Order: sequence, then C-alpha cells, then structure tokens
Amino acid sequence: MKTIFSAILMVAFAVGIHAQSRLENAKKQALEKKELILLNFSGSDWCIPCIKLHKNIIETEEFKKLESDHVIVYLNADFPRNKKNQPSADLKKENASIADQYNPKGIFPYTILMDQNGKILKSWEGLPSESITAFIKEIRDIKDNQKL
Repeated sequence: MKTIFSAILMVAFAVGIHAQSRLENAKKQALEKKELILLNFSGSDWCIPCIKLHKNIIETEEFKKLESDHVIVYLNADFPRNKKNQPSADLKKENASIADQYNPKGIFPYTILMDQNGKILKSWEGLPSESITAFIKEIRDIKDNQKL
C-alpha cells in the first residue's frame, strides 16, 4: 500500500511540474527579480514583419541588455508554418493557450509588455514604428514607473 501511495504521489508531482508553463515561469522570475515580461507572438518562417522585428530588435545586443539588466523576461510564442520548423507538441499547445489568453485576434507580430501578474501595460500591433532606441527607452521608462 505504501508503494502504491508513493507511486501515485510521484506521478502527481511529475504532472504538476510538467504543467507549469513558460509563462508561469516567466511570471515567477519577474516577481523574484522585479522584472516585466515581454511576450512576442511571431510567425518566424512566414511573417515578414515578424522576421524584421526579430532581426532588427530582438536579436540585437541593445535588446539583450534589457534581459541582462533585469528589466524584462522575454518570452516568444512562435507559430511557424513550415513542417521542419514546428515546435514540440507540448510547446505548440502551450503557445496556443498563451495566444487564446493574450492574442485571440491572431495578430502577427504582436508584442505585449506586462507586469508579473500578467496585467498588460503596453502592446504593439505589427512591427513597432519607433526606432530600436525609442522602443527600448519606452520599455525602460515603463519599468522605472512601476512599483514592482
């Protein structure tokens, strides 16, 4: 009986760990480190503005500094179309769940800046029109004005 109870407990614990999503982990990290969450919805292999956003903003050293300076936790929910670029089934399901909650209209790219509780502070539909410097400054200004 003790063995069966232990096995059930271990399975329940494993399922609980697996069920914790990247978004929940991002919220936890943001809370611990007093950061904001930047969530980006992209179509990495079909959406031209998404590809430009990643190349001209997200993949730059200036943007990466937002993460290393503990300003943001970056999370990408990618929806590629090519078979070779498909994420794992679990990640696909998680991205769909995040999209249901934060991007029900299916806008690409769509970028959301939120607090640790998931409250939206700012959103950008499409490719941000401001320069990378202005984009990063806006994020830093929002963080500086938050009581985290």
